[in-house]
Amino acid sequence: MRTLTRVGFIFVLCTLTLAIVSKTRAQGAEDNVKTFFDSEMPGIKIQANATAETRPTGNLTVWLSLTPQTNVYVEFFRLEVYGFLNGTDRVSIGNITGSNLPNGTPSKYTMSFPVEEGVWGVTFGEMTLTYSISLGALELRFPNAVSGFYMTQVENTFLDSLQSQLMNLNQSYNQLNGTYYNLTSAYIQLNQTLGQLQQNYTSLQGNINELDNTRRAAVVLAITTVFFVATTVFMVMRRPKESW
Repeated sequence: MRTLTRVGFIFVLCTLTLAIVSKTRAQGAEDNVKTFFDSEMPGIKIQANATAETRPTGNLTVWLSLTPQTNVYVEFFRLEVYGFLNGTDRVSIGNITGSNLPNGTPSKYTMSFPVEEGVWGVTFGEMTLTYSISLGALELRFPNAVSGFYMTQVENTFLDSLQSQLMNLNQSYNQLNGTYYNLTSAYIQLNQTLGQLQQNYTSLQGNINELDNTRRAAVVLAITTVFFVATTVFMVMRRPKESW
């Protein structure tokens, strides 16, 4: 009995955990969806939701809803999504196309398009409709009615890369500048040490010269002394002996 209770508790806990994870993922997906077009044209309501933000080589998903009135017949529609290569040149990312929609019946479409590398900035949606409205014996036809609106923002990864490279270059420059400052300080210290060594060398050179002069004077004095002693001894030896 206890084993069954534990198994049941573990099962409920796992179920709750999966539910929480699924809800979190759904909320995360909804956070990146935005309504870019919500308009009521004569006889038809159109709503276009799409991915709020994406990156080059990423996906852009569009949710399109068309709700014609009961007296409205949609012959053809096309939602073309454009991006801008390098932020300037317009290129087609993808389209949603349909025709012969049932009167008064909502039609919903969901499609994902890959974003070409090099495309960045805001995208643009262009809705083209050909439809007619029956007003009894009178029929109003709207050929190629066009509506445009801005859509998903595509991140400029090229600019992000340049900014990252610039940041790295600034860091390298600061490091090199610090290294240069340290080398300059070391160079100044070496110059000071070299000056002190030159002063010490000059002082030692003077002391050596004085020592050399003293040594020479001592040699001369020693020679003079030896000569004097030798002369004295010689004179003493040559002196005549006195007779007693």
